Amino acid sequence: MKTSDPPLTGVRKRSFLSVPDFEPAELERCIDLAADLKRERALGRRSSTAVALAGAPVALLFDKPSLRTKSTFEIAVHELGGFAVTMPPDVALGAREPVADVARNLERWVGATIIRTFAHTTVVEFALAAPGIHVVNALTDDEHPCQALADFLTLREHWGSWRGRTLAFVGDGNNVATSLAHAAAMLGVRFHVASPNGYGLPRRVVEECQALARHGAEIRLFVDPFEAVRGANAVYTDVWTSMGQEAESRERKRVFAPYQVTSELMRAAGTNAPFLHCLPAKRGEEVTAEVMESAASVVFDQAENRLHTQKALLLTLMTARPVR
Repeated sequence: MKTSDPPLTGVRKRSFLSVPDFEPAELERCIDLAADLKRERALGRRSSTAVALAGAPVALLFDKPSLRTKSTFEIAVHELGGFAVTMPPDVALGAREPVADVARNLERWVGATIIRTFAHTTVVEFALAAPGIHVVNALTDDEHPCQALADFLTLREHWGSWRGRTLAFVGDGNNVATSLAHAAAMLGVRFHVASPNGYGLPRRVVEECQALARHGAEIRLFVDPFEAVRGANAVYTDVWTSMGQEAESRERKRVFAPYQVTSELMRAAGTNAPFLHCLPAKRGEEVTAEVMESAASVVFDQAENRLHTQKALLLTLMTARPVR
């Protein structure tokens, strides 16, 4: 992005709690901007966005452990000329005082708040209580929209374009699968999901994707993982047991054992199909070490792209013109 570029197009909402909070064109523009920022990063403080946030403070409230999300948001804020304020988990979200009171306090001090928590209703409650600041969902039990931004930047780097492609997700119909489904529908990507009975995408999410679908996108649900990945242009998986589900771990290992991504499963996909995983990965469970370390694996490209897409997201929310 050059300093002569026109101002960013504004987004409908001040916050990013779910992928569909953006219009399709806004989603594409955010990912385009991330690609520009990735190329510009080598310029360091000479980058055209090095002081874009003009010293604005950004609060990070994390109830759940995080390596990639927390690190990349802190770095993103710094590289855009703001500063990150990380709140201790025990004072962040409802442990000492109501969520709404935390929100109303931070609204007086910061320009944006990044939240990683359990219940999706928590980020919604926070955003409603603090309409004067930007709120970003950095993961809830229901959705992980920031991950989807990085994933679709990564896919475009390998595919060239999204439209007409097929992404197969193998495993639990969890928060990552939900945000992938939303983004796929909006960007014109066919989305196949293979899950054991009872563990698929919620019907609500399927209906949302059907309403969002553009450019021939469709969502298809499978039980057989080989059927789902046959001819797919990329294969994605995630852990079988998400944070907060530890008590179900033994049963989930049994149920999901046929859904491990192996070299055999990858061979059923299309030629040169990349393998994606949002990390952390449990080698030997949802994916074999052979696939994780194969030439098809782009998992660390995804991790890198978290930084670039989150910089683009902050710029889009915090420096955009409001929509009239």
